[in-house]
Amino acid sequence: MFTFPVSGVETWWWLPALVAFAISSLTSTGGVSGAFLLLPFQISFLGFTGPAVSSTNLVYNIVATPGGVYRYFREGRMVWPLALAITIGTLPGLLIGAIIRVVWLGDPAKFKFFVGLVLLYLGGRLLFDIMKRGSLKAKLAGKGVVTSKRFRPFSIEYEYNGGSYNVPAIWIYALTFTVGIIGGAYGIGGGAIIAPFLVAIFGLPVYTVAGPALFGTFVSSIAGVAIYYFLVPVFVPTQPSINPDWLLGLSFGAGGFLGTYVGARLQRFIPAKVIKLILMLGILYVSVRYIAGFLAG
Repeated sequence: MFTFPVSGVETWWWLPALVAFAISSLTSTGGVSGAFLLLPFQISFLGFTGPAVSSTNLVYNIVATPGGVYRYFREGRMVWPLALAITIGTLPGLLIGAIIRVVWLGDPAKFKFFVGLVLLYLGGRLLFDIMKRGSLKAKLAGKGVVTSKRFRPFSIEYEYNGGSYNVPAIWIYALTFTVGIIGGAYGIGGGAIIAPFLVAIFGLPVYTVAGPALFGTFVSSIAGVAIYYFLVPVFVPTQPSINPDWLLGLSFGAGGFLGTYVGARLQRFIPAKVIKLILMLGILYVSVRYIAGFLAG
């Protein structure tokens, strides 16, 4: 057994990397780093419940996401205008979310309830999308690449596999600002919220959403760690240490880096329905467990 010095977490040294690899291999196919499931693992199985678990989760994102981002870029499925819009919109909300986490969600029970509510929304959106007419057709992505990318002040346009997609940029900014607040408090960077929303509400192909969502998660996680490390102590000086456990975060990140790369490589061979079902089942399981536990306690 190994004890991580900052958090005091005691476990086998190889377990964080292995768990992160398994989770991210599945979730990165939908543009999600896996942090939304990794945080419940730290809380429930490792006993890491303080505010520092959120910043540690962001460290995981920083290390884990580049592998998937690179793979999507290499395969021509990175919609850079969408990635830029996600990043710009998310950053302003991160500080607000981090302060909310420290001031109002410091109690582990309240934080787990908050996590459960966020996950319940995500799972519900995916379930709604799966049940819509025509969404159950299992189609492979083929070897399509993103073409004709255009980023205008009020719209983001691109083509993929013969289809044209147009997203109002103002709605992306509004969505990602809210996501920044939630992601800053949760410690997930926001990809877990952004990706299902873009698929379910705007009707974008999951094969083109994944790369931009991961890129936005990467950039916002860097900003989130900096906010927790430097700015939150300025705004909330009376709080205990919220600095991340760097060694634990890097251990998770090492497995996540390989997992996101593998998931991005496998994504085009997996039907969109299967990707959505995997994400939905994992999300709803953790959500129901946390909400029920809070209400019962």
